[in-house]
Amino acid sequence: MRPGPEVPREHAEEAVRSLRRFSVEAESHVRETTGLGRDLPIAEGDVVDRPSWVRGAAFGLSELTGAAMSAVDSRGMHGEDLLGQLGARSAGVQAGVVLAYLGGKVLGQFDPYGESRTPGQKGRLLLVAPNIVAAQRALGVPADDFLMWVCLHESTHRLQFNAVPWLREHFAESLGELLGQLEGGTGELLTRLPQVLREARTRSGEDASSPGVMGVLELLQTPEQRAAFDHIIAISTLLEGHADHVMDAVGPQVVPSVATIRSRFTDRRKGGGLLDRILRSLLGVDAKIQQYAQGAAFTRHVVGRVGMDGFNAVWTSPEALPTRAEITAPETWISRVHG
Repeated sequence: MRPGPEVPREHAEEAVRSLRRFSVEAESHVRETTGLGRDLPIAEGDVVDRPSWVRGAAFGLSELTGAAMSAVDSRGMHGEDLLGQLGARSAGVQAGVVLAYLGGKVLGQFDPYGESRTPGQKGRLLLVAPNIVAAQRALGVPADDFLMWVCLHESTHRLQFNAVPWLREHFAESLGELLGQLEGGTGELLTRLPQVLREARTRSGEDASSPGVMGVLELLQTPEQRAAFDHIIAISTLLEGHADHVMDAVGPQVVPSVATIRSRFTDRRKGGGLLDRILRSLLGVDAKIQQYAQGAAFTRHVVGRVGMDGFNAVWTSPEALPTRAEITAPETWISRVHG
């Protein structure tokens, strides 16, 4: 992983101070916009460098998978056996590759399974200062506006997991359900692979577009695996899209250049050289970008139809969460939840 950009010490120190201040101010704005967590304590985010982000992300990943394995064990399965099937050492190497790639790109992250230093708060908000400064320079936008904009997104995630008491455990249980469905299924996946690749080539020839890595993986899944996978994707898409919507909804009040930032940042998400695009596809980053767009469109449509209070029905229970199909057809969610 490469080091961050070279920045004069006084500029670096100013960026750190601003990020700490904005992480608190941003959550206050998010609470006003969403109506969530008004009485919860607010803490400064942790401003980190790239190696510190990797260490924090690795810790959070360990906690999440541990919680998911506990969920697997609680259903009479064997988490340790499952990890053995998945190849823990191989998975560790793959995770290291992903973290090395993302370590130079991630601007911020709220890790609901990280170590919180604030009573009454769960998780840890990480703001990767060198990446934020590098992105702000590349976009050519005002520094304070961009730093606040990033903090708005990550503070929304922090509020989601702290204002919705069941969300953290539900996400881990949902991941455990997916991993449990994979138990003993490796051989079956491999036997279906030739047929799936033929279907993918046929589909590509019909619509001149490839299903991509995620598409092939979904074609390999059994109906039970697909249901568990769809549930995880739906939750992630909702959380990312809601955060994207909120950061832009709050934006005009506190970030005068929000429209310019959003336009240039969207173009940046599409950019990169050939190698970068290949890596993004293989690592699922492109799929993540689609989640932002789909989730934001769902949130925007629902808020436009039933208001923010009506949208907040998604947080009342796991059953109220939109399905993956409802994410792309928000009227069906509105009909189901609001009658």
